[in-house]
Amino acid sequence: MEYIKLGKSDIEVSRLCVGCMSFGDPASKMHAWTLNPLESEAIVRHALDLGITFFDTANCYSAGTSEEYLGKAIRNNIARDKVVIATKVYFNEGKLSKDAIPAEVEGSLKRLGTDYIDLLIIHRFDYGTPIEETMEALHKMVQSGKVRAIGASAMYGYQFMNMQHAAEKNGWTQFVSMQNHYNLLYREDERELIPICREQDVARTPYSPLAAGRLSRPTWSADTLRSKTDVTAKGKYDKTQESDMEIVKRVSRTAEKKGATMTQIALAWQYAKGVAAPVIGATKAEYLDDAAGSLEVALTQEEIAFLEEAYVPHAVVGAVAESHT
Repeated sequence: MEYIKLGKSDIEVSRLCVGCMSFGDPASKMHAWTLNPLESEAIVRHALDLGITFFDTANCYSAGTSEEYLGKAIRNNIARDKVVIATKVYFNEGKLSKDAIPAEVEGSLKRLGTDYIDLLIIHRFDYGTPIEETMEALHKMVQSGKVRAIGASAMYGYQFMNMQHAAEKNGWTQFVSMQNHYNLLYREDERELIPICREQDVARTPYSPLAAGRLSRPTWSADTLRSKTDVTAKGKYDKTQESDMEIVKRVSRTAEKKGATMTQIALAWQYAKGVAAPVIGATKAEYLDDAAGSLEVALTQEEIAFLEEAYVPHAVVGAVAESHT
């Protein structure tokens, strides 16, 4: 496993991050395919065996049970200071207000069974709360020692820039990471958000790097519970299936040519684009083995161009529009 500093912070993370949206009680009605506590712990243990030390969850995943399962698995298997835990705030009452942020942090700390969060990520942009209020509240969390660093997730480039500027202007903590929607089938953030992150030395830890499995197999759909029931993934990708299948075919052809898997090609492309640590939502141990192999795969400029050539512009998926709030 390889490791990298998270942006300008002193936090070192593995080049793969385990996405823990796969952990949680299905009774929470978020997803039907989530793993129970024992299955979740098996994934965490296998990740640790591979040298993966970076885990990403959220206060809203499976009504908080994802945080509970992750926290217990870590306590049972490794010293707290040997791993990096990221969790999120936004999809909760009060979103990113000065009252909501500390309350949600306390809830996450309790569910995770820890006294600090390594990386607190704002899950989306909050149109209803002044930027200064949010950034000051996040800064206070860092000052309190309950949070080591802060990150952001899917939003428009100008929103991220405005939040960073507010923090800089007031001497508050700035974001060190961006978890945006990014993969070979969705590259809209290359226009604004990614150049901003590069300019500010903000680490990128994209979610959905395999487009919910669509970049890991030659067929669009799979005969799995997740493929059949993941309404969110269908909404993200199925409208552009016709044009995007050409990219899937190119990933498949490149994998055959290089003696690699499609997953490894899709992730090797992420690393070639400067990504720090893609977030992998694995429900089986072998998926992590496959993903870890991507660090051994190097793509040529010609191969990257071949993979990217068939891309067509997509509607924005991830950043929240103001009318949706």
